[in-house]
Amino acid sequence: MRVPVYDIQNCGPRHRFVANGKLVHNSDKINLQNLPSRGPHAKQLKKAIRAPDGYVLVDCDSSQIEARVLAWLAGQDDLTAAFARGEDVYKIMASKVYGNQPEDVDKSQRQVGKVVILGAGYGVGHNKLQLFLKTQAGVDVDLDEAKRIIDIYRYSNDRISRMWKDAQRTIEYLERGDALPFGRPGVLSVDAEGSAIILPNGLPILYTGLSAEPAARGYEYSYKTRRGPKRLYGGACVENVTQALARCVVGEQMLKIAKRHRVVLTVHDSVVSCVPEDEADEAREYIEACMRWTPDWAEGLPVNCESGVGTSYGDCE
Repeated sequence: MRVPVYDIQNCGPRHRFVANGKLVHNSDKINLQNLPSRGPHAKQLKKAIRAPDGYVLVDCDSSQIEARVLAWLAGQDDLTAAFARGEDVYKIMASKVYGNQPEDVDKSQRQVGKVVILGAGYGVGHNKLQLFLKTQAGVDVDLDEAKRIIDIYRYSNDRISRMWKDAQRTIEYLERGDALPFGRPGVLSVDAEGSAIILPNGLPILYTGLSAEPAARGYEYSYKTRRGPKRLYGGACVENVTQALARCVVGEQMLKIAKRHRVVLTVHDSVVSCVPEDEADEAREYIEACMRWTPDWAEGLPVNCESGVGTSYGDCE
């Protein structure tokens, strides 16, 4: 069998890499999450990543981990419990938007619920949600309807909404050199002197040069990055922390997997391992068990996963 090879070309500034005319990455390191999965050349690059003869790849993805961490960190217990029970939280959200029962939510409505759950969790307004619904769900809504949906989300998830405000206060304290943690007690700490939020594994989220400038409504905060100042507000801070905590969980799960099987790749919240073909079923069961385990500091976090097996990365999905 002849395996096709596709040239990846660096086509200019910001390290924009193109394969067969498709943009696959535009930052300064390779991001396999951007390899195309749709279109005329769907998965062809992914299928070029192959296991050696006699081996297969097990791709195990942590399901909705950011949304789960967000609900757990905020103490949004009803949403956390729904995740733990294996309920379809996208249908539940859609039913609140459309005023029907979750079991009556159709595919298009469920997609709207998914966009709202994944897109509204960090304090976005109705203008951005309108755009998200158009680009991610293919649904056109006017600004009044987008605002109504945002209001429904925030009312239904009041603890998450409150955490944005708590995080805003943390930013204000941090800029003054004071420490005020937010979120679930005992999970995060604040290093006021280092201008950082400390994760459970000891790693810091640094807000170097955090400063405040007068604005129409109080103050606007920003910190220094290699690309210049970046605005910081409660929702953005919650996003930083949620994504970092999700990565901490997956990282510790990966270490457990690596005790028995070789981890060859991580892509966003998934872990890919290379295992002997005759051990595939047993390995898959073990890897899934690892991806459903949580560290001691994440007690009560309802994680779950999905997995696939194939001779190539593209065949695992």
